Amino acid sequence: MIEKRDFYINGQWVDPSQASDFHVIDPSTEEPCTVISLGGQADTDAAVAAAKAALPGWMATPVEERIALVEKLIEIYPTRAEDLAQAMSMEMGAPIDMSRTQQVGAGIWHLKNFIRAAKNFQFERPLGDHAPNDRIIYEAVGVAALITPWNWPMNQITLKVGAAAIAGCTMVLKPSEQSPLNAMIFAEMMHEAGFPPGVFNLVNGDGVGVGSQLSGHPDVDMVSFTGSTRAGTAISKNAADTLKKVHLELGGKGANVIFADADDKAVKRGVLHMMNNTGQSCNAPSRMLVQRPIYDQAVETAAEVANKVTVGPAMQEGRHIGPVVNELQWTKIQALITKGIDEGARLVAGGPGRPEGFNKGYFVRPTVFADANNQMTIAREEIFGPVLTMIPFDTEEEAIEIANDTPYGLTNYVQTQDGARANRMARRLRSGMVEMNGQSRAAGSPFGGMKQSGNGREGGVWGLEDFLEVKAVSGWTPK
Repeated sequence: MIEKRDFYINGQWVDPSQASDFHVIDPSTEEPCTVISLGGQADTDAAVAAAKAALPGWMATPVEERIALVEKLIEIYPTRAEDLAQAMSMEMGAPIDMSRTQQVGAGIWHLKNFIRAAKNFQFERPLGDHAPNDRIIYEAVGVAALITPWNWPMNQITLKVGAAAIAGCTMVLKPSEQSPLNAMIFAEMMHEAGFPPGVFNLVNGDGVGVGSQLSGHPDVDMVSFTGSTRAGTAISKNAADTLKKVHLELGGKGANVIFADADDKAVKRGVLHMMNNTGQSCNAPSRMLVQRPIYDQAVETAAEVANKVTVGPAMQEGRHIGPVVNELQWTKIQALITKGIDEGARLVAGGPGRPEGFNKGYFVRPTVFADANNQMTIAREEIFGPVLTMIPFDTEEEAIEIANDTPYGLTNYVQTQDGARANRMARRLRSGMVEMNGQSRAAGSPFGGMKQSGNGREGGVWGLEDFLEVKAVSGWTPK
């Protein structure tokens, strides 16, 4: 078992102010893999004070120098890639091969995309030819609290830290207490890259403790949070008294709309996408809407594909899915699977309980429900596990109605060979992102949602802008 308890504040590792221990559990074994200390108010205050003190100097640092430090971080990143992969597999259950490629790879991907965006971004620009003495200046929001989840740790840390650093913000990172080790490794990387003391700080803690302390702190200018809609609501309320900027990337219940003319791999692709990361992705295509002429065949294919998805320990190499992150999540997923059966959906793959051969670990059977309707609990709630819900539809209009009938609005998916219909769907689906025919979004494309999936955007130019304030200046004197 690894034991690591320090916080990173003002450029150095410091002991916590209190000894409130939290045991991080390896979800493959249900055994503790490390012990961390949860921060208290004094730790939060110290980190915020360090960030506040560092803010004037970091904002005044030329953007080219801020970019250069992020480029140095990118140079260091591959040297710690295996450490990051091992940590994430152990603490949150990502299979090691998937952790090395997708989980670790996401981080360096986002950092490189921010560099590309920043080098083409005008932080000072004229208002227009009609106003030669007016300038628009983009400057840092200020001290940013970054609260990140356990399901895609490096993905979310780099989306926030990379943008905030280039924008000129100073930061306090609170990673999920469920997956803190990768964040500590990342803090070591930030230190090695040479970021000035106070620019980046890390305090471990839970949402009720450090999370609430940060979101309500008078010296925090912005909160960037990724997590559940419930927690996002609580953060918004807590932040309201100080009127700080709040960026939220929350839950989802994406519809994958498969028309009768979809390519022959569309259903298989949708099932495997749903099962990736053991279904623990906010943008998972968890509702598969299938046009009725191909519905029966789609159900048969989906069941066949799900039954071939293997489950195994996170540290085992291979193309399998791992456990869900903890007992709380496992219990919630089991209850929702049971609810789906009770409400009359047809179980065609998987079901309640652990997969065959497992009597320990938070493993879930890859599960597919057919013949559901959009009012069933499994179609309304974000399950956050390897559970797919299939719903038939007849017309394009009906598909749009079902897809939009959700409080969420993160990602929707469309499978059709009719280009005009695909474009119509893209315009009418109420979500921050729409992906067509298995084509992923390109480098620098903004990630984020609408409705109860949150606000703001992460990645590329839009990610930078979220950490910037817009200042209008008149009477500017040309150099």
